[in-house]
Amino acid sequence: MSARTAIRLSVAILASIASVALSWPYWRDFEYWAESPSLWVAYFVVGFVLAVYVFYVFLGNVATLFEHDALAHAEAAEDGAAASRSKEGGAS
Repeated sequence: MSARTAIRLSVAILASIASVALSWPYWRDFEYWAESPSLWVAYFVVGFVLAVYVFYVFLGNVATLFEHDALAHAEAAEDGAAASRSKEGGAS
């Protein structure tokens, strides 16, 4: 596992833990607590796994967007350097 993957996965897990903590029924005085505790646990486990997946994919897409932005900036810098060279060559 590469360092980038490990970092993305650990950030996704931490964000999912925060999401579960925010949705825990304790904060709402167990107002929405399900009748069946086993179904409630299954609900949180499935929700946690889905949250990890969604956060992981989101972080991967954000990284791709930053890579594309960096490529666009590099191309713009190359085009600007080529334009300034052609102006210098044409002025002589």
